[in-house]
Amino acid sequence: MKIKISIILLLIVNMTYGQLNINNYIMVGETRIEVGNYVGAIENFNIVIKFRPQLPEPYFFRGLAKHQLEDYRGAIDDYNKAIEIKPYYPSAYINRGLAYLQLHNYKNAISNYEKALEFSPHNAGIYNNLGIAKLSMKKIDDAIKDYDKALEIKPNFVNALINRSNAYIVKGDLTKGIYNLNKAIVIRPHYASAYLLRGLARFQMDDYASALRDFDQTIRFDPKNAYAYNNRGIVKQKLEDYSGAIMDYDLALRLNPTMANAYFNRGIAREVLKRPGYEQDYQIAARLNPHLDMQKRREADQQQYFAQNQSASSGNGGHQDSIQNSKNQKLKQEEKEKKERRFRLALADTRNIPGINDEEYDNGLVQNKDVIIELQNIFMLSYTEKNQRDYSSFQYYNRTIESINQYNDYSPTLIITDKIIDKISEIYENNISYFNDKIKKEKNSKNLLCRGIFKFLNSDLNGTIDDLNESIELNNKEVLAYFSRGNCRTKMVELLESVPDYSRNIKVPIGQSQSSVYSDETKPHSSEYNKILKDYQTCIDIDPTFPFSYYNQAYIYCKLDRYKDAISSLDKAIKLRSDFAEAYYNRGLTKIYLDDIKGGALDLSKAGELGIQEAYNVIKRYCN
Repeated sequence: MKIKISIILLLIVNMTYGQLNINNYIMVGETRIEVGNYVGAIENFNIVIKFRPQLPEPYFFRGLAKHQLEDYRGAIDDYNKAIEIKPYYPSAYINRGLAYLQLHNYKNAISNYEKALEFSPHNAGIYNNLGIAKLSMKKIDDAIKDYDKALEIKPNFVNALINRSNAYIVKGDLTKGIYNLNKAIVIRPHYASAYLLRGLARFQMDDYASALRDFDQTIRFDPKNAYAYNNRGIVKQKLEDYSGAIMDYDLALRLNPTMANAYFNRGIAREVLKRPGYEQDYQIAARLNPHLDMQKRREADQQQYFAQNQSASSGNGGHQDSIQNSKNQKLKQEEKEKKERRFRLALADTRNIPGINDEEYDNGLVQNKDVIIELQNIFMLSYTEKNQRDYSSFQYYNRTIESINQYNDYSPTLIITDKIIDKISEIYENNISYFNDKIKKEKNSKNLLCRGIFKFLNSDLNGTIDDLNESIELNNKEVLAYFSRGNCRTKMVELLESVPDYSRNIKVPIGQSQSSVYSDETKPHSSEYNKILKDYQTCIDIDPTFPFSYYNQAYIYCKLDRYKDAISSLDKAIKLRSDFAEAYYNRGLTKIYLDDIKGGALDLSKAGELGIQEAYNVIKRYCN
């Protein structure tokens, strides 16, 4: 009886300990969200979901982390799951609505906010965001009603005041717009954005002195606000203080070197003052924003003038007079254009749609990093010390790799990885010598395969091919020999391609196909690529459950611009390994190239969820 009681107590202790661990993971995940470590938070909630898939909270919080990384579609998927488990979850509806709002899917955003109001009818933030969605759909009066309701619930809700101001300004009622901004400033007298927005409204009313004061106040409270310097420059330019305006544009560009408006406006001021550099400013502005192409604007003005002039002089007689009038009109038009150019300034309108929070939130900056967008590398066999684990990167377990390690009694231990391992020549040479001795005693396919792998790691590519060829001759079912030979041939081709300064890794040319340059027959080294594909296909024929063959095959298909074939191969790799992060990433990039933005975004979201951080950068740049 005592033994039974002890067993029961032990089980209760273990269950309690497990529950405490899960609670701890949730708590740590929430803390990571609060401090801006969104990628770390996703890792925590992945663990919780693995062991407690019936809980709605980990899906919700993982969605929240993805949301902050601007992975809106991935966030929506997680919010969907949370709501599926817990239909009465107002926070999930609110955040899902916000994600739809940020994807410009206003109809779905509205339906989510309306559903959230059923559970939380006195939430001012929901009415505020509902107003944003309706204003985005040009339902201005409906939006104002929602802002009214938000302010009825929470009279000092600054964001609702600013958004209602924006709605009135869009409606054309600048007076009411300014009235709402005045109220916001009374509540928060140091809120720089409110002064900036009021300055814009006053500028539209031609009240330049007041606008100038507001932009001065913006800069006082937010000295790094590039928009404020640009807009203050515009006011000075309107008041014909061109030198002062140029100084402000310089300051704006120092803070934001990619601000097209500031280049354009500075170009106008420099041209008026006949200072050098204005043409360059126009060129940079046009490159950054095609709508600010001064040359195209001038051509459009001239075409409009000539069309009007031709219509006026198309009657009988007075032909010479018409020509002279045409010349005079052209001169007047050019003079008028010069005079008016100083007023055709590019205002930096910063009426961005605020979210629920009063302040902008730091999104962790992972998605803002400047990364090179390229495919993840091919997978290859590499070496690791026995019992050593690299916890900085996920290592895939595979039975095929395990079988060769068992054959070697884990000395040496092989792993499969897409990471470039630092060259350890001494270790590689020792292992080559070790297999030399083994081959002298027993020349079989596995010993030749292993020696070939270490020759590959030691960059003896010709020696690698010789060993792998011989391994295949002895056993034409040695799947890893074909796989390694395909990898070695890939390395050889990449080395050949690097001679004319090609990129070492293939880059998916988003928005620009290379197929216009080469056909499959004329691509450099196409015969070598066909040999590589044949090796990977043989791997698949021998062992259709080895996912890395499909993955590497897809990489080569991308090199050959066979993107649909690449997606088909990656589909099979992912079917075999649902946690294959690199396959999701490469499939996401390939889908984006084929204009499947939504599909690409969801794949990249999964890759990010599984640990590839650069996926969030691609989502932000190409999917939102």
